[in-house]
Amino acid sequence: MRIAQVVPLHVAVPPAGYGGTERVAYNLSEALVKLGHDVTVFASGDSHSSGRLVPGVDKAINFSTDIDASAYHIAQLMDVYGRVGEFDVVHSHLDHMTLPFIEQSKTPTVITLHGRLDAPESQRALRMYRQANYISISDSQRRDIPELNWVATVHHGVDVDSFPFYPEAGDYLCFVGRMSPEKRPDRAIEIAKRAGIPLKIAAKVDAKEAGYFHSEIEPLLDHPLIHWMGQLGEKEKRKLMGRALALVMPIDWPEPFGMVFIEALACGTPVLTCPMGSVPELLVDGVTGCVRCNVDEMADAVKELRHISRLGCRRYAERRFDMLRMALEYVNVYSNVQGRRALFAKPAPVRPDVAGDPVEEVAFS
Repeated sequence: MRIAQVVPLHVAVPPAGYGGTERVAYNLSEALVKLGHDVTVFASGDSHSSGRLVPGVDKAINFSTDIDASAYHIAQLMDVYGRVGEFDVVHSHLDHMTLPFIEQSKTPTVITLHGRLDAPESQRALRMYRQANYISISDSQRRDIPELNWVATVHHGVDVDSFPFYPEAGDYLCFVGRMSPEKRPDRAIEIAKRAGIPLKIAAKVDAKEAGYFHSEIEPLLDHPLIHWMGQLGEKEKRKLMGRALALVMPIDWPEPFGMVFIEALACGTPVLTCPMGSVPELLVDGVTGCVRCNVDEMADAVKELRHISRLGCRRYAERRFDMLRMALEYVNVYSNVQGRRALFAKPAPVRPDVAGDPVEEVAFS
């Protein structure tokens, strides 16, 4: 199949640091190439891909406030749809910006929506094109706008084999992600203090989140148990997560997915989080870590984390969140929007068995 992957130009693929959407698009493109598909990746010129790379800009623009990113993305989409006859399907990761281009194209387009969908401006645009082919990254993501033409839910995947497995639990918690209020790093700090265990924080501070960081979080870092590490590269991030007792991510928003969850599990590290958004859909309390509702419950749960099977976490990631599985599910979507039958059987949900390890009853045929 000839597939175009249209990736945001903010971050090069694969991302050296933060870049959830770009990392998913890279993993998917690499897996599709491994499966034998002809993949063209429209991304920044400093990106790398096993497929054919078409640069939309020489170098990733990195969320610069001095650059009008929308202008570059419109030009990128003009390039994609100017040669759309070269593809069997276009897969866009540019959300609603893609919508005006799809009506004049005979080649079907699918759009994966990567973020939250409760903003009124986004909802207005999406509702004007409600019959487009939308893919959710979790079932919970659909709740704010269920009337769209949702053709599938496809959970993200990572190259699990590329993550080192850490069979032994460490003596600290870690917080990895964006330094934003909804991720609740303040809660993570409070949990670590109450549990009496060190917390290592590796996070990106965007310009728009700098005020929150300086006013709310920076004063909390002056404590012997709290260690600020800033933003880490991918290798260092995996080492930090793998050596941790657990990833603590006490979110306070309807998280559409949470890549860091599955990255931690791929290292064998359990997750301590809250039952918000996609969490009940992705994680299993007592198997992948602990899911609790408030700071008191989460602090109490820290002592339970050493009893979580780290091998069970790794196997859970292999069975549910490997990027080849993600690619196979997307191939089904691509086939369906072309009016063809699905090529692979839908896997059954993973459930914990009586021994506490995840098992699966049906795999792809």
